[in-house]
Amino acid sequence: MQVSINVNGTDYNAEVEPRHLLVRFLREDLRLTGTHWGCDTSNCGTCVVLLDGEPVKSCTVLAAMASGHSVRTVEGLEGPDGLDPVQQGFMEEHGLQCGFCTPGMMLTARALLDRNHDPSEEQIREAISGQLCRCTGYLNIVRAVRWAAEHQARAQTESPSQSETAGV
Repeated sequence: MQVSINVNGTDYNAEVEPRHLLVRFLREDLRLTGTHWGCDTSNCGTCVVLLDGEPVKSCTVLAAMASGHSVRTVEGLEGPDGLDPVQQGFMEEHGLQCGFCTPGMMLTARALLDRNHDPSEEQIREAISGQLCRCTGYLNIVRAVRWAAEHQARAQTESPSQSETAGV
């Protein structure tokens, strides 16, 4: 079966088996190994990617289901100006002890901050509730997301608006 998937801004066309999971497509076919594969039963959340901006567990999504859609992996978080605020927050607040759950947590956090620029601790905990971390106890992860929200907001207020840069 032919699939066409935009991954991290690049279009990929590939022939896959109908039962080929998105997590396998990303890791094995595209060699994007930042998406981790943990339980294979949709319990742990280590395989979370963004599908059209929404977090999904890629171990439960067929590659064929992602055809015609946009997928963002942890490799696609970093922008032209450097680390995404979520990545920087995880570093600053020590939210990535062993690192196994970190890519999925970061993508879930990015999706949350894209819809809610100032989430409460409760909202952050709700957003990451479908993901398991056996190292941190979640406190540093919550702090990392708050750090990202604060620094993202600060960066947006410090940068000139598009109308100012366009001379309007």
